[in-house]
Amino acid sequence: MIEFLGYGAAVLMGAVLGLIGGGGSILTVPILVYLFGIPPVLATAYSLFIVGLTSIFGILPYLRAGQVQVKTGILFSIPAMTGVFVARKFVVPVLPDKLLSLGTFILTKDMALMGLFAVMMVAASFSMIRSRPAAEPTTETDKKQTSALTKTLMIAVEGLVVGLLTGLVGAGGGFLVIPVLVIFAGLEMKAAVATSLLVISVKSLVGFLGDLGVQPMDWLFLGGFSVFTIVGALLGGWASKYVPSDKLKPAFGWFVLLMGMFILLNTGLSSGH
Repeated sequence: MIEFLGYGAAVLMGAVLGLIGGGGSILTVPILVYLFGIPPVLATAYSLFIVGLTSIFGILPYLRAGQVQVKTGILFSIPAMTGVFVARKFVVPVLPDKLLSLGTFILTKDMALMGLFAVMMVAASFSMIRSRPAAEPTTETDKKQTSALTKTLMIAVEGLVVGLLTGLVGAGGGFLVIPVLVIFAGLEMKAAVATSLLVISVKSLVGFLGDLGVQPMDWLFLGGFSVFTIVGALLGGWASKYVPSDKLKPAFGWFVLLMGMFILLNTGLSSGH
């Protein structure tokens, strides 16, 4: 019964990713951990593959509409790929299972990753709930004040930071990518969503390569789960023509906030054992 719920949630995750260009990993990791019982570190690796593959299919409706800014996406993706690969290949494997021990309290690697993931969720939820002022494209005056070189450097640095975070917690980072593309690259919201899917697909799949040979992969499960998320992504991409994503974002932001608080609470309770 729980597995049926998990696969239904997989379709929902794909639909959200295809509709608003983010939220895939924020949903995927908890689904894998809490509904399928997959260890958090392995779940972050699975998430990279699932979200990366799903984003490729989710981007198709936006490609047909000509809304994907490939040049900007590549500029963001190169440093992001570097960050995520380094984090997955060199940082995560060397983290000890027990990071901190204070009396009866023991902070494990799994707890730390889930805690960091939950904090990211809470932070992302606030940016979504009150995203409208920041989501406006820059004016011509603002564009002139920001030189092309400065803009390029800002996008590259943000790409590296998001890539490192992606590698550590297995999150695609769509809710971090989109504000950068809107504010620093001056993209319209729909174009930012479309380009975010391009960035997420590239850096998530490249980051997943860092896990090959390090984490055990159940390819049958990954393939089956991805089928459901891809179906959801295609549905979300189709619905994006009719549902304004700006209306959906605040509501989903509250959902992400509640889920993040739940994971923080659950992680805190588990630390007591």
